[in-house]
Amino acid sequence: MARSLYLASLEPAGGKSVVTLGLMELLSRRLDRVGYFRPVIPDADDLDHRIELVRRRYQLDVAYEDSYAYTAQEVADLQARGRSEDVFKGILEAYRQLEREHDFVLCDGTDYTGVASALEFDFNAEVANHLATPVVALVNGSGKDGGEIVDAVRLARESLESQGCTLAVTVVNRVAPEDRDDCARALVEDLPEHEPIYVLPEVDQLAMPTVGEIVDALDGKHLQGEVEDFSRVVTGYKIAAMTLPNVLDHIHDGALMLVPGDRADVIVGALTTSLSSSYPNLSALVLTGGLDPDPRVLRLVEGLGGPTTTPLFAVDEDTYATAHAVGEVRAVIRPENEQKIATALGVFEAHVDTVELEARIEVARSERVTPLMFEYELIERARSERKRIVLPEGDDDRILRAANLLLRRNVCDLVLLGDAEEVRARAAALRLDLGDTTIVDPVTSQDRERFIERYLELRAHKGISRDLAEEVMADVSYFGTMMVKEGVVDGMVSGAAHSTGHTIRPAFEFIRTKPDVSIVSSVFFMALPDRVLVYGDCAVNPNPDAGQLADIALSSAETAASFGVDPRVAMLSYSTGESGQGADVEKVREATALARERRPELMIDGPIQYDAAVDVSVAATKMPGSDVAGHATVFIFPDLNTGNNTYKAVQRSAGAVAIGPVLQGLNKPVNDLSRGCTVNDIVNTVAITAVQAQEA
Repeated sequence: MARSLYLASLEPAGGKSVVTLGLMELLSRRLDRVGYFRPVIPDADDLDHRIELVRRRYQLDVAYEDSYAYTAQEVADLQARGRSEDVFKGILEAYRQLEREHDFVLCDGTDYTGVASALEFDFNAEVANHLATPVVALVNGSGKDGGEIVDAVRLARESLESQGCTLAVTVVNRVAPEDRDDCARALVEDLPEHEPIYVLPEVDQLAMPTVGEIVDALDGKHLQGEVEDFSRVVTGYKIAAMTLPNVLDHIHDGALMLVPGDRADVIVGALTTSLSSSYPNLSALVLTGGLDPDPRVLRLVEGLGGPTTTPLFAVDEDTYATAHAVGEVRAVIRPENEQKIATALGVFEAHVDTVELEARIEVARSERVTPLMFEYELIERARSERKRIVLPEGDDDRILRAANLLLRRNVCDLVLLGDAEEVRARAAALRLDLGDTTIVDPVTSQDRERFIERYLELRAHKGISRDLAEEVMADVSYFGTMMVKEGVVDGMVSGAAHSTGHTIRPAFEFIRTKPDVSIVSSVFFMALPDRVLVYGDCAVNPNPDAGQLADIALSSAETAASFGVDPRVAMLSYSTGESGQGADVEKVREATALARERRPELMIDGPIQYDAAVDVSVAATKMPGSDVAGHATVFIFPDLNTGNNTYKAVQRSAGAVAIGPVLQGLNKPVNDLSRGCTVNDIVNTVAITAVQAQEA
């Protein structure tokens, strides 16, 4: 079985970062220890951007200097002295060190930046042969028509085979989007006996630098704007050498404007475009010439305030030199740029059959489950059968950023609630592309009257008045939940700006529990470095009785199983087995008996202390012979106080990723977010909700 792949580009600028990310995402979500190796990097003066991208995104425990063998100059020097054989020996030695410490190594070939470029293809082929690793051939489709791409793929295949390489797959990248489908068909027709060939379209955003990249290259001084603004994509640059009215005629969305620092009129006018719906949004403003604006102008600019204002920088160089430097900046994908990463992964996963690719390279799954593996499985499962999820808090920046990432990864279809004009304006101010995402205003929705009537019907036993029903259906949580109830959407995620009670109360009122469940409860998926555990209930029920605790245990076991966690249920208490007495212990003992009675095939044990549940040596002493003790995967806490404190303690002290709370027991999926949630928390919760909708 191959334990490595060699990514070889047949010419420059093929978009290797996209393919590198796609392959690393596939591998790191299935294997515990994945290494990344570059035989040769361009130079030693600057950190190699792809090594840094991969090391930081996938948290590789490898020193930077151990991730490559040589710089291009070192290779050139050795070759000039007739020591080419030493080059390959050094590469092999560095690679073997990584191979010994990892389950799989992705080798990323040279970039046509100096290793005798005319012979670089042969060099990569020879390296791949020395490392005995199959090759992923990358063909640059930019600027080529269908016939030229077919010829390039045929040439790549013949050249690699003539060098004795084993070709795993071929990836054609940067094909004009309008030609992608025709190109893919032509390759299948012309090369029917070929190994798998995947065709990826060009994505303009990936070829454009960000504000941060340009400012770094210019060594610019940051005067105004949020750090998040640094990730804005720069679609081009404009030199403001005219009066303000003429400058305004020449700006376009995403443009970087270069302005002499003493042009107060243009500075103020350009910055206010971000506050106007009549003009495009600039990506940033760069003040040139080392000229500081008048303090009164800066005070005026500072008064504009808020994240909607355009970021402002200053440089010492004159406008001409600055423009030349901007034109030389090369776009890369940086680890902190989640939008570009999501875009790259979305393109790769949309056009590469990852199941076929995994089988092709014979990736054996690890028995361990890391947080990255778990999150990737969520995304994959959600994408496998697209569901429609409503996000009621469409005016929250984190929700908009998460929606942007979910759309770029093609995870699910989304509906945002709020005033459509305001939501899209806010997204535009944040430089987020929501595409054709549906935005619904509960007050003006065509479903409003129908939902009001339905609510009156569902709550008739409570004597609800029409006036109250109208008021309730103007609330985004109630309106979103009714969308779930009526099948307009498949699930709901809320709580970034609302309390847990506000989010889940509507679900209690009219979605209600499954027939065999008496109580709605919650779990957290606790993603530890080497496994995923399930904690319940840590968010909903303050003090469940024995019957409710049994329900929570069975629901949690079902949730665990549906997300790939083999349920071994530990009913936690302050004593283990028969060692303790008291009302609290008896409640857990009774709950364990009830759960066993309802699900005799389920591995469940209790009362049990946490140490006996997770530690094999402690289990051998406190509860010998138990199938659960020492191997528990699902932990049921006796009350909310214990559960909530424990999950937070483990999250903060053990560095676990806490995914949840995930509500369970409802007829249809509704999930709550913490008001302190991150964008990644929202993405994960939406993916979980989509998977729950699939299960339902």
